Amino acid sequence: MANPLADCVSSLRSSNHLLANSISILDSGVNDFPRLAKVLQTTKHFELLPSSTLSAAQSRLLSSLIPEFNALLSRVETHLDRLERREQALIARCELLEGRLSMSGEDAETMGMGGSSATGRKSLAGAGDGSREALRLKQARAKKERLGYAVERLSLQAQQRERQLRKSVAAQ
Repeated sequence: MANPLADCVSSLRSSNHLLANSISILDSGVNDFPRLAKVLQTTKHFELLPSSTLSAAQSRLLSSLIPEFNALLSRVETHLDRLERREQALIARCELLEGRLSMSGEDAETMGMGGSSATGRKSLAGAGDGSREALRLKQARAKKERLGYAVERLSLQAQQRERQLRKSVAAQ
């Protein structure tokens, strides 16, 4: 009975030895795989595409970019319109304020002239009708200028209100 078991043990040992040899052979072959993979790997430096594929890609790119460009352009145009309206409003306001300043300056001059004109009239009363007529003419010219500035100021206010109305209509 010892003999059949000894044959099994020797067969098992020879199988084990054969398996170890196979593992060492496979190990030496597998160790070189990364280098072989790198050597055998092909690198495509230039890839040629058919013109239909290229034109299709270009058209897809254009179809995705054009709406974005249009949206950005409309935003820029809206912003520029808003800035232009603001500039016009500021110019109108500046002109209005300049008119008011000139009006207040003229009012102060006429007030000063009016205060001194009462004494001037008394002193000019003896001088004659020619000086009275000159004084009335000067006062009429000053009044004409004041009225002209008032008309200009009112027209500027009307233009500003029109701009505001256009702005509110454009915003809607």
